[in-house]
Amino acid sequence: MEIAITGKQIDIGSSLRSYVEEHIEAAVKKFFENPLSASISFSKVGGGLIRSDISVHPISGVSIQGSAETGDAYASFDGACERISKQMQRYKKRLTNHKFDTEPVNVAVIEPEVAEDSLPSEEAAPVVIAEMQTELPLCTVSGAVMRMDLADVPALMFRNIAHGGLNMVYRRSDGNIGWIDPQQ
Repeated sequence: MEIAITGKQIDIGSSLRSYVEEHIEAAVKKFFENPLSASISFSKVGGGLIRSDISVHPISGVSIQGSAETGDAYASFDGACERISKQMQRYKKRLTNHKFDTEPVNVAVIEPEVAEDSLPSEEAAPVVIAEMQTELPLCTVSGAVMRMDLADVPALMFRNIAHGGLNMVYRRSDGNIGWIDPQQ
């Protein structure tokens, strides 16, 4: 596994580096045999706190992220590592739990409301912040929700395994999960 450790406005000593490498490798290999990579970043934040951000890619297409802030770099890393360990445990449990695919999923289909006489305005068009190419996963709705939770992102687009069409799941403001399945 490739491990990258960086410090922003903080010096990463050899003791902390070896501690992080040893613990992150043990935590990830507990759940995945051949993980791809891990990235750990330490930075100073206000109030004398140190923030640890961990991003692990255990398998292709899956990113697990966690962070923690404390006054000590070791404690901060331990908190973030504990968070990603829990996420990896949930992910591994869902992969091995065969009942997961048969459980009902509470979803809401959201269809955009467009007035027939309105034309799109170029002034109202949003500014593109970043463009990124990525492969869309082919999975079930419950699998997409799991990937969205693991990546800790607000929305995920995927190809629905049931019909091959594009779908999207997202976290609503009330905490529930929304599912967009456009009609073909």
